[in-house]
Amino acid sequence: MSPTMVEHNGLDIMCLNKYCHSSSSSSSSEHDKKIFSKIQCNSSRDYPRKSAEILSGQYGTNVLLIGAALMLAIAHHGPTVKEEHLLSFVTCLMILQLIWMMWYILVRDRQKNSPPEKDVHATTCWIRGGLTLLALLSLIMDAFRIGYYVGYQSCVSAVLGVYPVIHATHTVAQVHFLWFHIKDVIKSFETFERFGVIHAVFTNLLLWCNGVMSEAEHFLNNHKRRLSALGYKNLTIVHSDPQCNCTTSTCSMFSSSLYYLYPFNIEYHIFVSAMLFVMWKNIGRTIDISSNRKRLATKTQGLTLGPILGLLALASTIGILVVYITHVEESLQMRQSAISMFYIYGIIMLVFMCSAGTSGLLIYRADHMPLDTSKNPSRQLDTELLFGSSIGSWLMSWCSVVAVLSTSSDPPHRWTNLVYSLLIVLEKYIQNLFIVESLYRQQENGEMEDPELLAAPEIFSVTSSLAPPYNGIINRAYETPDRTCATMESEQEGSGQVFRCPRKPSEVPLPVGNKVVEQPSIKRQILKNIAIFMLMCNISLWILPAFGCRPQYDNGLEQETFGFSIWTTVLNFSIPLSLFYRMHSVASLFEVFRRV
Repeated sequence: MSPTMVEHNGLDIMCLNKYCHSSSSSSSSEHDKKIFSKIQCNSSRDYPRKSAEILSGQYGTNVLLIGAALMLAIAHHGPTVKEEHLLSFVTCLMILQLIWMMWYILVRDRQKNSPPEKDVHATTCWIRGGLTLLALLSLIMDAFRIGYYVGYQSCVSAVLGVYPVIHATHTVAQVHFLWFHIKDVIKSFETFERFGVIHAVFTNLLLWCNGVMSEAEHFLNNHKRRLSALGYKNLTIVHSDPQCNCTTSTCSMFSSSLYYLYPFNIEYHIFVSAMLFVMWKNIGRTIDISSNRKRLATKTQGLTLGPILGLLALASTIGILVVYITHVEESLQMRQSAISMFYIYGIIMLVFMCSAGTSGLLIYRADHMPLDTSKNPSRQLDTELLFGSSIGSWLMSWCSVVAVLSTSSDPPHRWTNLVYSLLIVLEKYIQNLFIVESLYRQQENGEMEDPELLAAPEIFSVTSSLAPPYNGIINRAYETPDRTCATMESEQEGSGQVFRCPRKPSEVPLPVGNKVVEQPSIKRQILKNIAIFMLMCNISLWILPAFGCRPQYDNGLEQETFGFSIWTTVLNFSIPLSLFYRMHSVASLFEVFRRV
């Protein structure tokens, strides 16, 4: 029997004539059976997972819709559904979430010997630190609520006192959960945990909706008061004060201070719900070890122009806010001048932001770095939230464009309103593209991870142990020459011999003292300055509407075109999304700043 050479795709495979056909057919049939059984096993394993995702998602959606139905009934101010009913429902949801979080923490505490996998992209320390600050401000708001209830406890429901206590407890427990468990990739009790996590997601979404509704009602009442002062009639102003006297002298202070803290409480709950949603998506997920690495430490070398311009924008924003709030309550002429001042300031700010974003995109176009296509639920959610929350500002802008072009009146701020609205649309186009391209861009070779960031505890973590072990002999010929040389040097130096490999010219900067001085390139310096400048501009554009500078209520053009009820409905939908967009852009731009 002589061997026959069979060629497959350029590879010569030895096969004996006597056994070639029979062995290949039998092995192929066995291989097909194995593949079929594996597919059948995987599909049967995926069915309960998909069912749990669908069932838990439907459960959370219906929880949110129940709360939305209660809020719509309260907005009607009828005699049947009161605020106490909504607060009772939300309080029960928070208690259920507290029970689930306590159960989860206790189970994880008993499983210390087998810690769960971690998704390092789920969140960062600075995001959790920012959420902790927002949580502290929410706790101050809860303290004001309790003080308000104490002053009016003789004539208000006890729910108004129980709710802030439960909310404060819920906030503290949730911050603890975010710091120590939000990165967990759950692979035990998956179905139960899916319902627990999605319950937490929609509980925070409902708390966000409740805060948005309370804030919108407050601004709407203030707007009606201003219209009444200007001579408009047939406007119903809702008075929500209790029908009794306050027993303390601080009730009015507590009541007025609440609305300055609402923006922070609103942003806290929407960001927490987004982070918990990433945790829900990670349940049962297999982590890709190659992309699950900690990122480089943030370097701040070369930051000059960006922070200076950003601080200038922030300082001017505070001045514009103070002037607007004081002048909009005065005569019609002062009111129109305040609105015109806002639009001119906004146009200047948006022109600079568009220029900065365009410069960053041009630098990326000249770089030709490929995009990172690895699976990352956190990054995917960031992208979807950017586009989704842009809808609010775009809807307001196009309504303003229609109003400006169709109105017969000609106030001083008519055409500045048009330019401002068009720039809002353009700026979000450019900023979204800049952020997404920055987040999806592959980092250059040698920059994917920092050895100093890979701390010792991660060496023994589950993620590092998932790599396949080397069974058998390791062929050192396939190792890199640098690694082989280092091994030979260490072995021969240990035996007293001297061996030196040829060295390549060093591309690493020489150490000075105990540190390595690495000067970032001009391209990186420019991108870092662009990111930090746009970050501070987004903070500025969040501050203005969050604390009362909303010319969309006051300029009168849109209200004349669309009517009072339709335009206020558009604003109640669009402004919360616009506020969330700005704060989410701040988080995304800081991530861009860290990656550059």
